[in-house]
Amino acid sequence: MTRPLASSEKFVARLSPDIRSKVTVVHSPLLEIEYLQDDLDLRKARGLVFSSANGVAAASQMTESRDLPCFCVGRATTEAARREGWKATMAGETAETLIAFLLAARPATPLLHLRGDHARGDVAETLSRSGMPTSERVVYLQHLLPLSEPARAALAGTSPVIAPLFSPRTARQFADLALLSAPLWLLALSGAVREPIENMKNIRLVTAERPDAEAMRHAVEKMVREAMRVEGPSEPH
Repeated sequence: MTRPLASSEKFVARLSPDIRSKVTVVHSPLLEIEYLQDDLDLRKARGLVFSSANGVAAASQMTESRDLPCFCVGRATTEAARREGWKATMAGETAETLIAFLLAARPATPLLHLRGDHARGDVAETLSRSGMPTSERVVYLQHLLPLSEPARAALAGTSPVIAPLFSPRTARQFADLALLSAPLWLLALSGAVREPIENMKNIRLVTAERPDAEAMRHAVEKMVREAMRVEGPSEPH
């Protein structure tokens, strides 16, 4: 598992008990999230844009205000915003569909996109060019991490390794660091996540049907069953 530990543990806990009993889980976060501690002035904004649950968590620590409507990418981000008390609307599953939603809905502006230091889609710039004034503010940092020793050992072994990848940046980090001998089954959240890993050699690569955790869970469970059928009785990682 390559996500930050808390997110990875939550994902694994949602796998069926039968699948969990058939795998050895190896945690190797490739990103460390650092929430910024600055004050967040929302007085000029008429609405907020969140493209990740980490943006929600960071912003929620930086301000007590929950008055503004929020437009979110994905179900997980929307649910995280609602748990924190924001008035949240799911506005798409990707940055592109969020932009299309906002251009059609035309909420009050200016909007403020609260994001990490690495983000895709140029949300604020695209909306502003389209006549919806939008600024952006970095509220958390994403630090790349090396593969853990257990992850390196698994990749150097002979048992099949299943690696779900959730962001283009961690996919690129994985491709740069992974020295392979184990049979490798990769699962990409989206086409953008697939791109950095699709030229890796001797892998099986699948893209989730939808860019959300539930689709990834179903795909992982299917991969585990397929890996056990194809690779034999050794326990996948």
